[in-house]
Amino acid sequence: MAELIDGKALAKKIRAELKLEVDELKKKGINPKLAVIMVGEDKASKIYVKNKSKACNEIGVDFEEFLLKEDTKMNELLELIDELNNREDIHGILLQSPIPKHLNINKAFNAIDYRKDVDGFNPINVGKLVIGEDCFVSCTPFGVIKMLEEYGIEIEGKNAVVIGRSNIVGKPLAQCLLAKNATVTICHSRTKNIHEITSNADILVAALGKPNYIKGHMVKEDAVVIDVGINRTDDGKLVGDVDFETVSKKASYITPVPGGVGPMTIAMLLNNVVKAAKNLK
Repeated sequence: MAELIDGKALAKKIRAELKLEVDELKKKGINPKLAVIMVGEDKASKIYVKNKSKACNEIGVDFEEFLLKEDTKMNELLELIDELNNREDIHGILLQSPIPKHLNINKAFNAIDYRKDVDGFNPINVGKLVIGEDCFVSCTPFGVIKMLEEYGIEIEGKNAVVIGRSNIVGKPLAQCLLAKNATVTICHSRTKNIHEITSNADILVAALGKPNYIKGHMVKEDAVVIDVGINRTDDGKLVGDVDFETVSKKASYITPVPGGVGPMTIAMLLNNVVKAAKNLK
């Protein structure tokens, strides 16, 4: 039976360490602050923003929320971003996605000052990640790497398979694993014979958004399985992309849903805000 990777407990430990850093910064007159922009009335986004606000409050990071209407024009969004870029009291800027379809999210990410881009989505940070320079790393991939490190799971020389090629998780995570000298394969909706590839993975990361997609027969004996998916079933239950029941019998380590990757994503966001405050002081 697989050992659980407890993201909740690890995130709590990281938050406690960050609180000490924030206290030290405040003694020097630096008050780390995160600005969150939300466009429209997406219910899930509201919950995420509330959780981010709560987490900031817990470690002493100031938080300011900017709620824009569903019909906000692109130039209005860019004007707000520009204003926040120029505010010295704000160290991190986060644009909560999704945003309404009439707005260009890539253009918005490009507009955020890369030194305040705590989500790691500005092309400058993405480029720095690819060439191995210090940068802000997208929070979920950053959290996954932290988990592997904390549990002493060797990455170097291992076959790592990432299912999903999103700009938010799949692509940056592949870069993070490459930087740790893993041999990385990315699978996606057009991949042929996916189970043959997954069954050779020493480290398997599922980030495709399909409930219980990864079954036990698709997983190598003693593989490390990281489940990034969060899906709500018809009966309201939260499940991941991994069929926990069958996979946990074969894996050596596995992340639960909820309580695995989710708490780490917010912990890494806080980490990036504190880093931005230290960089911009």
